[in-house]
Amino acid sequence: MVTRPLEQSSTLSPKHLDAESFPPQLRAFMEVSKDIKAAGLLDRARWYYVLIGAAIFALLAACVTAFIALGSSWFQLIVAGALGIAFTQIAFIGHEAGHRQVLAGGKANTHLARMLSGIVGLSYTWWDSKHSRHHANPNKVDKDPDVAVDTISFLSEDAARARGLRRWITRRQGWLFFPLLTLEGLNLHLHSFKHLLLTPNLKHRPSELALLTARFVVVAAPVFLLLPLGMAFAFLGVQFAVFGVYMGASFAPNHKGMPVIARGARLDFFSKQVRTSRNIQGGWWATALLGGLNYQVEHHLFPSMPRVHLSKAREIVRSKCASLDVPYTEVPLHRSYMIVVRYLNDVGLAARDPFECPVLAQYRS
Repeated sequence: MVTRPLEQSSTLSPKHLDAESFPPQLRAFMEVSKDIKAAGLLDRARWYYVLIGAAIFALLAACVTAFIALGSSWFQLIVAGALGIAFTQIAFIGHEAGHRQVLAGGKANTHLARMLSGIVGLSYTWWDSKHSRHHANPNKVDKDPDVAVDTISFLSEDAARARGLRRWITRRQGWLFFPLLTLEGLNLHLHSFKHLLLTPNLKHRPSELALLTARFVVVAAPVFLLLPLGMAFAFLGVQFAVFGVYMGASFAPNHKGMPVIARGARLDFFSKQVRTSRNIQGGWWATALLGGLNYQVEHHLFPSMPRVHLSKAREIVRSKCASLDVPYTEVPLHRSYMIVVRYLNDVGLAARDPFECPVLAQYRS
């Protein structure tokens, strides 16, 4: 008797796969997505962003008015701090436009994101490349650029390789984290210019370089023309420091201290995004303060979801995590900073002197 191969049998029809044929963990994202779409949470929220844009514009107008009215006064440093806050809020909108949250069309969002990034002093192409890789593989070794060493070491293996001044910083990096953020604004600007000047075959290089150059001229020229030299440098120093601290303090609580995914490890999309992200408690005030980054779990699952809808998505995602016993992390803002500091100090122990007693080093940390 000759048996016909199964794929050649004319009596069998192909079986169509649906969500029910997958294990619960693998179909979690499909099921959550269905509920999210049914609730209309991926719809654009144009008026919401119009109101936010109007509020930011009013803040910028108030800064310009106060700057002109105060003249040569050290109260200008308050204006500089307010300007740093305004630039950070603009960066939040640029981040959302880059994720297609603000406008209906993809090109329109990209143009808006590039313009807002330039106003803040950042290269959109640099940010887009870096941030896209982060979203694809959050907290994954060798895949997520946000855990790559850059003064601060986020992995013990990087801390162990630290030498010289960076070794001294790494051993104390948890305690030095917030002071170092005062330089983060300058660091972001330098990375942007380095990317635009040194990356070969880069699209939009001329337009972004022109935009960034014009931005710094527009900001710096009135400061040096209208203020005494020392006060002008102090003004820009405060603006850079506030911008750096605000940006770093908004993005750091989201993933630092959460599980790190090893090289070669593979997780389903739902588990990968939820287990490596941390939400911040606080509701509307946290959303306004952090630009929607307080709902980091939902943002990573649905990057194109407008900020205003993230709180409703949170209820759907939390319910699914509870049913599947997937850890869902949400802590107060101050608690998240404590976790980040402790995590960085623990990582920094790898940079200790090899002849030092590890027990004493741990207690000292």
